[in-house]
Amino acid sequence: MRQPLVAGNWKMNGTRASVAELLDGLKAGIGGVTTAEVAVCAPFVYIPDTQARLDGSPIKWGGQDVSVHASGAYTGEIAGPMLRDFGCHFVIIGHSERRAYHGESDALVAEKFAAAREAGLVPILCVGETLDEREQGVTEQVVARQLDAVIEHCGVATLGEGVIAYEPVWAIGTGKTASPEQAQDVHAFIRGRVAEKDQAVADGIRILYGGSMNPKNASELLAQADIDGGLIGGASLKAPDFLAVCTAANA
Repeated sequence: MRQPLVAGNWKMNGTRASVAELLDGLKAGIGGVTTAEVAVCAPFVYIPDTQARLDGSPIKWGGQDVSVHASGAYTGEIAGPMLRDFGCHFVIIGHSERRAYHGESDALVAEKFAAAREAGLVPILCVGETLDEREQGVTEQVVARQLDAVIEHCGVATLGEGVIAYEPVWAIGTGKTASPEQAQDVHAFIRGRVAEKDQAVADGIRILYGGSMNPKNASELLAQADIDGGLIGGASLKAPDFLAVCTAANA
């Protein structure tokens, strides 16, 4: 039985005051509301505050990106060991915004996945198609390419030490959401693709849905057989909304 995971991705949002209010709200409300594993992925500058407020709580925390390098002359980069130094458990890898705005290739994402594992972090690997790619009917080819890059570079066993997040790019921050059936179809494809290499890894790996999951649609999405949780964007910025999604993960 795969334990659900609900992970918040704050993206480039927040102030010290709003982060404190959000984290205090989550800590106050999380007790007994969910059997899911819960985490928040904060902007780098707010990770120390996140650690200070969440230490000792059941909520884990992580980063939104990581360098392929463990240290060195790479101005502006953040290394995996640095994230671990502040208690991070998770790190998001290959988010569509990193792929689109920063030109991250499948090969680079695979290297970041390996670097995260080497640092002792659990990578949340994001895969997904654009609206144009969906309309062309190439969703499975795109997701397979992104997934295979990591499997080929890291090995399927190492992939099993991470988490996969399916994020249809056309449903991120747009208010649009893949239907439960559309999401389930892609999640089932992902699990099947991994099963071609290793059935045990496929059975155990958690696949999250990452396209505008919110309190209104969470229960229906999470009821699907191959959806094991959510990578939550906008709804993770308000404690009541995020807690509602966490509660939905009980079903």
